[in-house]
Amino acid sequence: MNIRTRPTAEETRLRIVDAAEDLFLRLGYAKTAVADIAAALRMSPANVYRFFPSKQAIVEAICTRCMGRLEERLWALARAKEIPAPERLERLVLETLAYHRETCISEQRVHDMVLAAIEHSWSSIHAHKKAVRDVVERILQDGVEQGALAPMDTHETARLFMNAVVRFMHPVLIAHGLAEDLETEARKTVRFLLKAMRPDG
Repeated sequence: MNIRTRPTAEETRLRIVDAAEDLFLRLGYAKTAVADIAAALRMSPANVYRFFPSKQAIVEAICTRCMGRLEERLWALARAKEIPAPERLERLVLETLAYHRETCISEQRVHDMVLAAIEHSWSSIHAHKKAVRDVVERILQDGVEQGALAPMDTHETARLFMNAVVRFMHPVLIAHGLAEDLETEARKTVRFLLKAMRPDG
């Protein structure tokens, strides 16, 4: 005999996020209300508000998921020690650029959600920036240990590196530069930075 159990709070949160993401992609962020999300799930808006205090909180959860997918890719790259650290740094920038182009730029409605998160400086965006900086620092540490990069303060260098390549990693700046050959510019920029970080730089 199968006993049906009520979904857990986390399962309900995930259902709400899934439904909201689907509606945002179909209708757009601005045109979707909490009432629409509730209707799609056959629950009351009040029940949605039990799990998320606002529409913005739902969007932040979606952005956290979206950015999390990118972070998983970048951490996999950071752990690929068989690839020289300088090459991993270049790949990191190029993969981030490609991800934002494919996911956040070509999918305009996803991009709109990311813009909303950036505009409100939500914690998900701050957490994502820190995660990517941590990945860069990890790769820099490997490069120093392997002798491919000169001894350095890897934490500070990661911060400066991120500032230098922001044009190729920030969704808004990428959107403004779609007509340009950003991949070539990204490679040139990273290789210029790497030259200064090499032991014989």
